[in-house]
Amino acid sequence: MKRTKLLEVIVLASALAIAVPVAAQTTVSSADIQRLQDDVYQASSDISRLRSSNSADATRMQDELDTLREEVIYLKVKLRKEGSVSRADYTDVRNRIQDLRSRARGETSSWRNDSGSASGGSTRVYDPDRPAPSTNGHSAIPVGQEIDVRLQSQLTSDTAQPEDRFEATTVVDLYEGNRVLIPAGSVLRGVVSSVNKATRTDRKGSLTVAFDQITVRGRNYPMRGTVTQALESEGIKGEVGKIAAGSGVGAIIGGIIGGVKGAVIGVLVGGGGTIAATEGKDVTLDPGTILRVRLDSPPEIK
Repeated sequence: MKRTKLLEVIVLASALAIAVPVAAQTTVSSADIQRLQDDVYQASSDISRLRSSNSADATRMQDELDTLREEVIYLKVKLRKEGSVSRADYTDVRNRIQDLRSRARGETSSWRNDSGSASGGSTRVYDPDRPAPSTNGHSAIPVGQEIDVRLQSQLTSDTAQPEDRFEATTVVDLYEGNRVLIPAGSVLRGVVSSVNKATRTDRKGSLTVAFDQITVRGRNYPMRGTVTQALESEGIKGEVGKIAAGSGVGAIIGGIIGGVKGAVIGVLVGGGGTIAATEGKDVTLDPGTILRVRLDSPPEIK
């Protein structure tokens, strides 16, 4: 009897030990929900492009997307009110959005990213009707190509230190013709190279940042990117009217398809990626800020 109870205790303890890390892995964060919202927006863009060639399919897919948008809102509210959303529910919605996007694009299969990254948007590197030029001999991406990335954590000259690392994720897919070179949700690694904190004598804070690595489909590529603009995102709510009206969807090269209110107020980006406050304070970029990055040395993606 004692031996049986001892075995039960051991089994129970082992189960608890296993359950803790599994639970940790199933945590859904507000950043995950934001990626779902980005996916919904990008799916709207895909459907808008389909509408010109197949309006019937586009209408059916739009109905599907409206339902998925409501489910994303439900998950967002649930996370805020209850503090948790199951990974299974999140993954189900994410996969259905990605499947819808694949069908809207006419693809036979959809790309899956089990890390939960958004796979959205379409920024074309070149005109798909003509051959892609080769500018550096090592990458399909030309020198000077710009991409838009979403800052994942706050950057401020008040607390930043030289050599601090930070991350940002690409907002839309980067294309060569019909081939995705850099999927949306790819992670760029940034580094703070210098900081000037606002003081009584030098009242305008500034910091200089650059990007030195991008992770694409699990593979790390060295690169060098310089920030050229800091933009405030409208978010999903700001996109609804634009998408419905079909104004300029897919027309912006190297930038977000809509989704930008404009330059961040009180911030000026100078040469070499120096971001400075225009008022007498430290420069602060909140999570979600869009940084436009010029690829001075593009990743060698062929």
